Amino acid sequence: MKLGLALSGGGIRGIAHAGVLKALEENNIKVDIIGGTSSGGIIASLYAMGYSPKKIFEIFKTYANDVIEINSRPIISGISSFMGRKKGKFIGFKTGNGLEQTYLDLAKTNGLEKMVDIKMPLVIPAVDMEDSTEYIFTNYIPKENKDNVKYITDISIGRAVRASSSFPAIFCPCDFESHRFLDGGVLDNVPVTEVKKQGANKVIAVNFEADEIDETSNIMDIAMRTIDIMGNKISEESLSSSDLILTIKTDKTGLLDIKNMESCFEYGYNTTIKNINKIKDILA
Repeated sequence: MKLGLALSGGGIRGIAHAGVLKALEENNIKVDIIGGTSSGGIIASLYAMGYSPKKIFEIFKTYANDVIEINSRPIISGISSFMGRKKGKFIGFKTGNGLEQTYLDLAKTNGLEKMVDIKMPLVIPAVDMEDSTEYIFTNYIPKENKDNVKYITDISIGRAVRASSSFPAIFCPCDFESHRFLDGGVLDNVPVTEVKKQGANKVIAVNFEADEIDETSNIMDIAMRTIDIMGNKISEESLSSSDLILTIKTDKTGLLDIKNMESCFEYGYNTTIKNINKIKDILA
């Protein structure tokens, strides 16, 4: 029996996935195959590289400000810059260079460099904005590919994570060879199908509940609800093919709301503990 875990995107809330992994480990539940989109890919890749849930949380706390925090210039100015071009390049709030370099360093620490160097089966989706096609960064190309999905293995771990996390208008598109990649959540926010293709007999999908909007909500709250609705809608078919969906409520944590990292970690942990008997049942 091989257990797969498919982790959704969700900005800084993605640290909740580390809480999920911590709860599973405490209950001696081994994850054999892992995949994630955007922030889910960030967690999935760290775990596949051998970092513990506790260490993943420490890494987030250490690097979040440098990697995730956007510039302080007005948002509307940043969006205008993103929509423009300079010498053929898109400009956004962040280039993504910090995220990529951080992952290159973290991979090197464990003697890794490229996706193919990782032993644990790993899948990370991204979308090429030039041809509107989904690509999967992975260390193992499935033997059967009836859907003619496009796979890339010869890419650095840092570039793969950066590509899948290139959220429109926040991060610039990520160039790789002839491709220009955007956040994988555009087409596949919870990669259940790809995790199954890697040989998982059972797959647990982890996504985020869309927060309610009320009179206290601000523009970022509305943006996050829109993202969650879109992401869950896009992933309906994929989610329905999972064996269990863990939906985490994170109480209006914004896309880049760094101050809520610890509470998000706890939300992921507590949600998993509440459902631990269901998880054990599907594995029985």
